[in-house]
Amino acid sequence: MISDPPGVVAAEDAVTARPGTLPMRVLLVEDDEGDAFLVRELLLDAGSDIDLVRVRNLAEASGAIGADVDCVLLDLGLPDATGLDGLRSVLELSPNIAVLVLTGLADEHRGTEAVAVGAQDYLVKGSIDGQLLTRAIRYAVERKRADESVRRLYASEARAAENARLERGLLPQPLLRNNWFRVVPRYRPGRHQSVLGGDFYDVVECDDGAVFALIGDVAGHGPDEAALGVCLRIAWRTLILSGADPDAIFGAMDAVLVSERSTDEVFATVAMVRLDRADRMLRLWRAGHPLPVFLEGTTVVPAPVGEPGVALGVLDGHTWTPVDRPVAMDTSLLLFTDGLIEGFDGHPGGRRLGELALYQMLAELLQRGLDHDLLLDELLIEVRRRNGGELTDDVAAVLLTWADRE
Repeated sequence: MISDPPGVVAAEDAVTARPGTLPMRVLLVEDDEGDAFLVRELLLDAGSDIDLVRVRNLAEASGAIGADVDCVLLDLGLPDATGLDGLRSVLELSPNIAVLVLTGLADEHRGTEAVAVGAQDYLVKGSIDGQLLTRAIRYAVERKRADESVRRLYASEARAAENARLERGLLPQPLLRNNWFRVVPRYRPGRHQSVLGGDFYDVVECDDGAVFALIGDVAGHGPDEAALGVCLRIAWRTLILSGADPDAIFGAMDAVLVSERSTDEVFATVAMVRLDRADRMLRLWRAGHPLPVFLEGTTVVPAPVGEPGVALGVLDGHTWTPVDRPVAMDTSLLLFTDGLIEGFDGHPGGRRLGELALYQMLAELLQRGLDHDLLLDELLIEVRRRNGGELTDDVAAVLLTWADRE
């Protein structure tokens, strides 16, 4: 096969590949006619299927290097680039191409220097035969491919590790000033190899001793939804710490969601509770979110129904009305997102798990006397078991324990 870029390569300077094979294309950058002839003859004598294209200087090489070139045979003594300058120029032009440098007997040391700069190997003119030259070219190409694969893998792993650190840093740390309230969170994103999805939660204790807890779910579970969930959570914490009117918080979060979302179809369900230690009352606000659940001894009691409210991002000017409920000592409250109940229940027909089955599982686990850490872990294990594998939606769950512990 003769591959002559117009005005650059003469037909007699090309090595013809054997019919029926896919040739490897090699660009020879050599100004010496005798050395170029020798390289061509060595490849022909070895019966190589390499498609050789020859140019005479670095300027011509700049126009001949392309995606179809597998390897560059580079003379280090070119008229327009001496020493390692030519190698550096070739690597800048195409860093993904394998490069073999050609040196003379008197400057063999430059070959070692070239490898250190980025060449795959070096060959000494006059000390090679056709088989060695062919093998060296093939090894150089495969070594470059392997190096590129390792580089890409390392870059991918580094990006994944950095993203995981960033996502992990965006998960909240409950802000509690006293030890009378215990928080046990669990979070499982639906995205593979991710630590953060569209679900979010937070817990904050105010100066007056009241504890606010939030759980929410942005529709979807990709990186955009994760970013929006973080936005909403931070906005919520800021509003709580600034002493904003709790009845106005969902309206402010709705405005944040509308301003930050990528499309008008994005919405979020949210539930917020306020636990008052002085009068042992719970106040619940819901914006289309599943009801929290009270755990009283071994009994599972759904939170007061009240108005479910409209999800954030759906209606302009909507208001959310809270409901109240007294809370007994040593009562726990479980807040969760719908990913926990939207897996399958393990029965034929593919029914969704649903809230009633969740309540039954919780009651069975409570009867085993599990502590709160194990309770949520065992609950997630059972939900995944019934689903027949990992859940595809994000899951956030927060278990809040009301207990006097001065």
